[in-house]
Amino acid sequence: MPVRYGIIGCGAIGQRRHIPEIAANKNAVLAALCDMNQARVEEVGEKYHLSELFTDYRQMLEQVELDAVVIGTPNYLHAPQTIDAFKAGKHVLVEKPMATTREEAKAMIAASKKAKKFLMIGLNQRFMPQHVKARQIIKSGRIGNVLSFRTAFKHRGPESWCIENSNNTWFFRKKEAVLGVTGDLGIHKADLMRYLLGEDIASISGILTTLDKRDHTGKLIQTDDNALLTCTTTSGIPGSIILSWTNYGEAEANYTVLYGTQGVLMLATDPEWGVIVRSPNGMEERYKVGRMATNEKQTTSGVSDAFTQCLLKNKAPEVDGVEGYKSLDAILTAIEAAQQGRTLKVKNAV
Repeated sequence: MPVRYGIIGCGAIGQRRHIPEIAANKNAVLAALCDMNQARVEEVGEKYHLSELFTDYRQMLEQVELDAVVIGTPNYLHAPQTIDAFKAGKHVLVEKPMATTREEAKAMIAASKKAKKFLMIGLNQRFMPQHVKARQIIKSGRIGNVLSFRTAFKHRGPESWCIENSNNTWFFRKKEAVLGVTGDLGIHKADLMRYLLGEDIASISGILTTLDKRDHTGKLIQTDDNALLTCTTTSGIPGSIILSWTNYGEAEANYTVLYGTQGVLMLATDPEWGVIVRSPNGMEERYKVGRMATNEKQTTSGVSDAFTQCLLKNKAPEVDGVEGYKSLDAILTAIEAAQQGRTLKVKNAV
C-alpha cells in the first residue's frame, strides 16, 4: 500500500522539496496539507488537487487517515509538532535542525520509541550523489587514511530562498529560528562529515558573527549570519567548516575537500566534475555523478523517497533521531564554545 502523507508547513522546503517529491513517488500519496497561512495552503492545495487542507496541524492529525507526516516549519515548532504526531500514531520526517535544544531532541527520540514509530531527520547532504560516491571512495581506501578536511556551505541568505522572498522571514526572527546560519547550514556540514568519515565530532570551537543580515525593520538580526568552526573527530582528524548567509555575487558554494595519505578528494569544487580524486603524482580521476542541489537549481533530494522505502520495508531510517541528535549536539556545542571563547568537547550522549 502507498504511504499516506500529511505535510505540516507549506513554505519553501515544503513546496520545493517534500511536496513535489512525495507527489511524484508512486509508492506515496499526498493526502493532506497544513500551514498556518490559509491563503498559502489553499494555493498549494489547488495546485495538487487536494481537499484536505488545514491551518491547525492537530485537526489534520485527528481527521485524516495518515501513515506519516513531514514537518517543515520554523525551528521552534519541530519538537512539539513531532511529539504530537507521535502521540497521534504517525511516523515523522522532520526538517533539520531536528530541534533547538538537546532536551527537545531527546524528548522527540523518546516519543518515537514510546509510539513505536520511525523518526527521520531531513539531513539531505547524505543523499547527494557526490557525497554517496565520496563515501564509497573513502571506504575503499583510495585516498588512504584521511588526515584533515575543509568544508563550506555559503549562499546569499534565506531571504532569497523563502517563499516571501523578503527579509520578513522567520529565519530572521530569533524566537522562531533560535539558531542562525550555524544551525541552518552548519548542521548539514557537521552531519556530512560524520557520514563521510564514519565517526563523530569529538571537540569543536567556533567564531560566530552577524555581519550584514537585517530584518524587515532594518535592524541587524539577533542570530549569526557567518561562522567559522574548527573541529576534531573521535580519531583525531582536524577540520574546518565555513558558513555564510552573505555569499553575494557568486553562485552558492557547497563543497568539501578531504586530504588523505594517498591523495585528495574534492567534492563539488568543479562545476562539471562532482567528484575529483587527485593523487600525489598529479594524476586525477574525475566523476560525473549528477548536480549538487542548490537553492537556485533544485534537484530531487532523495529524503522523502528514502523515508517512504523505510516505511514500506518496516526498516529504521539511517538518519534517525540519534544521528540527528549527534549532529545537533556538535552544532550546539560549537555555539557554546564560541560564546565561551574556547574549544569544547562534544558529549554525543543521547
